[in-house]
Amino acid sequence: MMIKNIYGLMLTLVSALVGGSSQSQEGQITVTISNMRSAQGVVRACMTDQRDVFPKCRRDPKSYRAILPAAGNLSFTFEEVRPGNYAIALLHDENGDGKANRVFGMMPKEGFGFSRDAKVMTGPPKFEDAAFDFDGTEAQFNIRMRYML
Repeated sequence: MMIKNIYGLMLTLVSALVGGSSQSQEGQITVTISNMRSAQGVVRACMTDQRDVFPKCRRDPKSYRAILPAAGNLSFTFEEVRPGNYAIALLHDENGDGKANRVFGMMPKEGFGFSRDAKVMTGPPKFEDAAFDFDGTEAQFNIRMRYML
């Protein structure tokens, strides 16, 4: 009987040391947006860990997304974020049509922004240029909205 209890205690200790908690750690990422040129429309935000879909998160069913009324300066929080490597893309959808409008099919007419202030050259930045590691606790990012026109 005593051997059984000791065996059970040892299994519990090993499980606690090796496996830890069965729940995965989840945290929050707060984003503050600056440099908005107007309060028209909405800001569409997405965060993904999928390199092949960035910056168009809609093809990633596990992406984190938010739609906010446009305003001077905005803050919002992605909740219950799992640890990982992510990139954030923002669109100031001034006309509220749900897409990034362009002039002559190339130059963005509406505002955009990316985590790590990733630069835009001849197209959107690569995932690696906007990516950051998240440890599952808390993080804060300031993203400056940019406008080409």
